[in-house]
Amino acid sequence: MENIISLKDANIEQGTSSVLSDVNLSIDSAEFVYLIGKTGSGKSTLLKTLYGELPLTQGEGSVAGYSLNNLGAKEIPFLRRKMGIVFQDFQLLMDRTILQNLYFVLMATGWKNKAEIHSRAMSVLQLVGIEQKADEMPNRLSGGEQQRASIARALLNDPKIILADEPTGNLDVDTSTEIMELLVALTREEGTAILMATHDLQMVQKFPARILRVENGKVL
Repeated sequence: MENIISLKDANIEQGTSSVLSDVNLSIDSAEFVYLIGKTGSGKSTLLKTLYGELPLTQGEGSVAGYSLNNLGAKEIPFLRRKMGIVFQDFQLLMDRTILQNLYFVLMATGWKNKAEIHSRAMSVLQLVGIEQKADEMPNRLSGGEQQRASIARALLNDPKIILADEPTGNLDVDTSTEIMELLVALTREEGTAILMATHDLQMVQKFPARILRVENGKVL
């Protein structure tokens, strides 16, 4: 098993405020891990530190082979190519089709060949089961289909890990179940590690996996 995320004695900070202290965690390839805790407990702040939006100022950390200590601005795009990020509100570009959304990300991350760009975009849409929606605008898709498109976008560069921040938060129970089944299948079939922040305890019970609990400034 390959270690994908490692934090040792880390302090997670937002601005000048300490949000989490003495964080020690490790996540390996093909592992599904929940990050649970109340709203405002620090889940999103921890995820932002892992994808380089917030600096790690104390302790040691690495993600997909990149050290989070003294992570330079030029390194952050390369770190993010090793991971996929899935948000609660999808964050699709609403002025272009689903396929064009994926083209945009691939070109922004260094892909040049148009045939290869198209092939990769269609392959991830097929993987998440919405290839037939490729030419639709995002607002023509259901919430579940938009989240599938968001997951497809996260998979474009064959990430070692997906960081999912409340990916079922805006979905009904049936659609949430479908998205969870898709995420669990990605760990089993593609070997992609997933760290999923959630407060949906129904889904945690329905799809059991290792749990990291965030409370009182600690990750337990």
